[in-house]
Amino acid sequence: MKLGISSSCYYPLETERSLALIGQAGAKTAEIFFNAPSELQPPLLRELCSIRDHFGMDIVSIHPFMSFAEDFYIFSEYERRFQDSLDFYKYFFSAAQTLGASLFVLHGARHLHIEKELYAARLFQLNETAKAFGVRVAHENVVHYVGESPAFMAFLQQQLQADFQMVLDLKQARRAGVDPFAFLDCVGESIVHLHVSDGDEIHDCLPPGTGTFDFPRLFAELKKRGYHGACLIELYRHNFSENAALTDGLRFLETVAIRR
Repeated sequence: MKLGISSSCYYPLETERSLALIGQAGAKTAEIFFNAPSELQPPLLRELCSIRDHFGMDIVSIHPFMSFAEDFYIFSEYERRFQDSLDFYKYFFSAAQTLGASLFVLHGARHLHIEKELYAARLFQLNETAKAFGVRVAHENVVHYVGESPAFMAFLQQQLQADFQMVLDLKQARRAGVDPFAFLDCVGESIVHLHVSDGDEIHDCLPPGTGTFDFPRLFAELKKRGYHGACLIELYRHNFSENAALTDGLRFLETVAIRR
């Protein structure tokens, strides 16, 4: 299993500086969270590729800055806006292709404005557009979004079969009051990417190894299901004080993974 860090851990630090810190933390696997349209253009992409190559990292996934509006652009009743949006999202897919990332993380809609079947059809079309760039779309479980529900994810899996992929985010499950293992039970074979963090009775997001989450159980359940995706530490900047906390988190995850 590839273990790494998401650049979102360092937000609001600029994306290129965040990627450099991931390399300095010792991670060989990374996710890029884009934060501005200019970061999708060649000059910034070349700089990101240069940083990636300098540290010998593998960028496996990207996250768009459009998450706040995906229900407006992709999952609304206005078909023409959705069709136009497919062309706009090609900029993200092209950036992913340039960076060598094969996964695009989608938050989905905050509210269900359309029939569930149409929601699934839109997700399918977005994924088909991404495939032309060698990229897959993976729907994340995010609190206060429709994807926070294991039942909804199970519905999408039923509709899309092998074309449904999911990102399991531990902190988002905690915030939604959902047992993350419920997603493994419902759609475990469709989970292709992990955003991991620790937690305890007081904190819902801590560096791995500093809380009470059962990582040995998580890795055992993933191994049982033949999981081959990456495991990325994704925290908020106020959840850690120094880069060493992320390095320690990586070492903790490596230890647990080896024991599995």
